[in-house]
Amino acid sequence: MKFDDSLWKAILEDLFADFLRFFFPDADNIFDMKKGFTYLDKEMAQIAVDGEPESPKYVDKLVKVYTREGIEQWVLVHVEVQGYVDRHFEQRMYMYNYRIFDRYRKQITAIALLTDKDKQFHPAEYRSEFLGTSIRYSFNSYKIIAQDEAALLQSSNPFAFVVLTVLLALRRDKLTDKALFDLKVELVRKLLEQKFARAIIRGIFYFIRNYVVFADPENDSKFDSKIDSITQKSRHMGIVEMLKEREAKKILERGEKAGLEKGLEKGKAEGKTEEVYNLITRLALSDAQAADVAGVPVAFVKKVRASLKKKK
Repeated sequence: MKFDDSLWKAILEDLFADFLRFFFPDADNIFDMKKGFTYLDKEMAQIAVDGEPESPKYVDKLVKVYTREGIEQWVLVHVEVQGYVDRHFEQRMYMYNYRIFDRYRKQITAIALLTDKDKQFHPAEYRSEFLGTSIRYSFNSYKIIAQDEAALLQSSNPFAFVVLTVLLALRRDKLTDKALFDLKVELVRKLLEQKFARAIIRGIFYFIRNYVVFADPENDSKFDSKIDSITQKSRHMGIVEMLKEREAKKILERGEKAGLEKGLEKGKAEGKTEEVYNLITRLALSDAQAADVAGVPVAFVKKVRASLKKKK
């Protein structure tokens, strides 16, 4: 699976209240959820702990929360990437803790989500001792591969579906695209049966849809079509279309930042080729939809699509 840190960052922000409830049963008695959360990305960047030179990526989220007593606290969420076993993990968690405290004088609670496949790798504590001086730093540690799927399906917490998605990803190498297709559809069916708010359903669906990928990209369009048929005449009707529009806007924004946006006037549409290409191949938009999102004539989209057929 290709690691996409933006998926983790998005789902953690979409579900942070439920994330806290998932790990702390009395979270609503501890935290003042109504005050919301502040995501301290700049602060995290300033105290970031470097990994090994060739190490895979990982995601860190530092979040400001408020307790019921009105006290400001910080929560460090560290997500380890699938397949990555880091023998210096405990030390790095400890380094995060003392760097945050040294720089900001903030106490934190740390939660490590371990998404790798090694059942023996489950760090939860850092220890150091030398000549009568000792350190012991413990942190919350959650090993996804060790979780029970049946119990997660019984959970009323939306974050359980994030864990179920990762469990499916851990099985990906042993599954054919057909088997994966059926399992992803079934997981989405179970998600749609929940009485979660529509915004939460959309966020989790986006995570399921993009976190576990098919070997054949054509199955992405088939999957979207299947979900469309399931959600017809339901409160979730249009969920796929909404997500495609969201992705299309991101593609458009990236194009603008890269200098691909050259205006909508005649003679400048050629600058939209890559954007239209992505809208057609990655999102399977129709000619009219792609033209509307990219702001180009339908004839231009048809021209790009024709060029793709020639390449085949």
